[in-house]
Amino acid sequence: MSYLKATFLWSTIVLIALMPVTSTQIHVDSDWSEGFLHPLTGWDHILCMVAVGIWAAQIRGQAIWVLPIVFASVMGVGSLVGVFNLAIPGAEAMILLSCLTLGALIVRGIRFETPVNVAIISLFAFFHGYVHGQEISASTSLGFYIAGFVFATLLLHGVGILISRLLLLAITFFISTGLNAQGKDLPSPPHTAKSGTNFNKLAHAVLDEIAVHGRADKLIGIADAASQGKVGQDQLRYRPINRPGEILETVPGLIATQHSGEGKANQFFLRGFNLDHGTDFLTQIEGVPVNQLSHAHGQGWTDVNFLIPELVESIEFRKGNYFADTGDFSSAGSANIRYFNRLPQNMLRFTGGSFDYYRGLIAGSRRLSQGNVLYAGEIVHNDGPWTVGNNYLKFNGVIRYSGSNGNQDWRITAMGTHSDWRATDQIPRRAIGMDTIRRFDAIDPTDGGKSHRYSLTGEWNRRSENSLTSVMAYGIYSKLDLYSNFSFLLDNNETTNPSGCSGLSGLQSANRISTSIFQTCGDQFGQPDDRWTTGLAASHTVFHKIGQFDSETTLGIQVRNDNIQNALTKAHAQRVYGITRQDSIWVTSVSPFLQNRTQWQSWLRTTAGVRFDGFRFAVNQSNIQQNNGTRYDGLVSPKLGIVFGPWANTELYLNGGLGFHSNDARGINTRIDPASGSAVDRADPLARTYSAETGIRSTWVRGLQSTLTVWWMDLQSELVFVGDAGTTEASRPSRRYGIEFANYYQPVHWLTFDADFSFSHARFRNTVPDEGNHVPNAVEAVIATGATFHDVLGGFYGGPRLRYLGPRALNEDNSKRSDGTILLSAMLGYEFNRSLRIQAEVFNMLDRKDDAITYFYTSRLPGESLTGVNDFHFHPVEPVSFRVGFVLNY
Repeated sequence: MSYLKATFLWSTIVLIALMPVTSTQIHVDSDWSEGFLHPLTGWDHILCMVAVGIWAAQIRGQAIWVLPIVFASVMGVGSLVGVFNLAIPGAEAMILLSCLTLGALIVRGIRFETPVNVAIISLFAFFHGYVHGQEISASTSLGFYIAGFVFATLLLHGVGILISRLLLLAITFFISTGLNAQGKDLPSPPHTAKSGTNFNKLAHAVLDEIAVHGRADKLIGIADAASQGKVGQDQLRYRPINRPGEILETVPGLIATQHSGEGKANQFFLRGFNLDHGTDFLTQIEGVPVNQLSHAHGQGWTDVNFLIPELVESIEFRKGNYFADTGDFSSAGSANIRYFNRLPQNMLRFTGGSFDYYRGLIAGSRRLSQGNVLYAGEIVHNDGPWTVGNNYLKFNGVIRYSGSNGNQDWRITAMGTHSDWRATDQIPRRAIGMDTIRRFDAIDPTDGGKSHRYSLTGEWNRRSENSLTSVMAYGIYSKLDLYSNFSFLLDNNETTNPSGCSGLSGLQSANRISTSIFQTCGDQFGQPDDRWTTGLAASHTVFHKIGQFDSETTLGIQVRNDNIQNALTKAHAQRVYGITRQDSIWVTSVSPFLQNRTQWQSWLRTTAGVRFDGFRFAVNQSNIQQNNGTRYDGLVSPKLGIVFGPWANTELYLNGGLGFHSNDARGINTRIDPASGSAVDRADPLARTYSAETGIRSTWVRGLQSTLTVWWMDLQSELVFVGDAGTTEASRPSRRYGIEFANYYQPVHWLTFDADFSFSHARFRNTVPDEGNHVPNAVEAVIATGATFHDVLGGFYGGPRLRYLGPRALNEDNSKRSDGTILLSAMLGYEFNRSLRIQAEVFNMLDRKDDAITYFYTSRLPGESLTGVNDFHFHPVEPVSFRVGFVLNY
């Protein structure tokens, strides 16, 4: 692929990336300047004008000056037609077509005889001019205005020509100075339709058979949806990672942030959702669900702090309700994280950095008897920039034994992690304005927690020419003690200490706010959660024919049981002095499913499935007798996907399906509000979701994989259990829709670019008097882009990453909005040989003072009204920080 193609493609991506984060505020004082500036305010015009210059430079010869002059001249004629309001249908469509056509001509290197080139340019120029002419006001001097935008257009043509020439010069310079650019363009994979055995081998596991190092580019002919994908270890190895949860940000459009201490589960955003700590996004490790049902802090709690990024072989991700083998929590999407069975190299790693951060890791694998042993041990400490340091300490370990025998393979995996931390939760913005505290201070410095997670998993697979059988069983013990104070003195504002509520320890001096806040118990609450989770998943896939068409049919079943002891307590300095509610919970689910994939033609395949999810929700030994109970519910969820193509290494996808998420067993059985003592309605056990999407995936341009997806989702009315309050809260039915554009480009073997853009719209579907219809904290725009390189100038590797989380409505009427968050980070390392490498990482390179997350609610500080103050509450992003480390391979 030529570098002129790369110029156009990545100029396009950069221009689109700038759309949501910039706004044009241009002041004009003359008709000529107004005409000159007008083309510079529309990205479509800029893009097409630059493309004309690039295409002219590609063709060379007299085309370099002929095509720009012809375009500008014909555009002037078109503008005159537009001024007189002569009706010409399809003008806007022609503008879009011009951008797409010019892009195709550039990336495929297509050129014609001069008359044909001029005809193409003239056609598009006329419509660009026509649209501009319709926008000229009656009071404007026509001659000066047209002269201005024609001159600006010629300049944009020149920019395209100049970019092409400068880029070629830069490439020549780098090659001449010895940059390791000898790698040839990657060959296009053979994207022919699979048939017979080949179709079955690749289709039965969807993505399992693909060896992936970066982001999979061989999904044409295999993937069932445009939003489906797979990420490999190299996508993680060369990117800066601040915390384990950020590995999920390899899923296009997903944000993993933090609003509390390092040991707490991340806050997730995706597809118009504030997913809280995991609701509606299913996370799995080797097929074992991480999301926790009826958790003390919130339904779907997803704590991935036990993950070790160096062990991750791949991350398979999906979005939407389109797959029969995923059920609860997967409405927005799902990710399945797989560890290596055998590491490429054993490693000893140490990293140290800002804010008393250090991390030690030892990991390796070796042959033992008929199998392989994988082992890893990790210790992490981090204080963070907080006035009251996190003092986060984590111990983490993994051991796996795996092997194969003929057509069978198996693995047994044990994991264990323990961590404890202090937390600086979100703080009110008014306290900063009053100079009461600083950005990294805490209101209640005794917030924090500790967690444990231990698991044992066994998996067995058997393959034959005609079938695949898989069985997996797991057991997990987890425990969390979490203490938080979000409203400070709003709920408990008495001036005397109740029995058992004493003063703080030596931590009190670390807080700059008046110590009077600790003369009462305050609003700190505890959320202990102690549970055993067991489960079984089995499936049998048969490869067969429907008539003459290759097909595979999978029958499976998933069983899960959660035995839970949790509570909501009143606490002071992590000492419990009261119980709001306490429950013993059993949740059991049985989920059979059936799915068929058939290749009907070389250009047509379908995936159809159906799933049943049956649940039993039992609450026993509640401290409020009326809240004990057992309820049953079940849902049938059909799924359908249709894939057309490939044509020119491009496929079109249509998907639709029904899904759901379960609600908290306590909310499902609650009849008495534990806080107020009043009667309440019980929540619906299962909340139905409906979703559909259409998309396109293309690898037409060599080295580049692009996917464009338009999606829609409806959620029915539901009641949601609020773990922080121990009560249920009404939620109206809502609708979300959006567009996603994901790109992964590898021009040469040592260099990759990725750029993902996600825009979404979320609204409640009904109207409530005196309330708006915005869904609070629903994400609207996410942009993530970066580059990675390796084996450069002898051994350099790394790359930068930019992440943008757009502003969001914080209340229903959209009167309170968060600001956007921009984070730029980078890694740079050097590999001396196969045994030693060093690397440095820098986070928040721009040292921005943005918020990691923002809320708007009521809280109370000392001396304020007993009813509290409505205010923005935020958790700041960490300031610029550095980490340096080494890796010894053995």
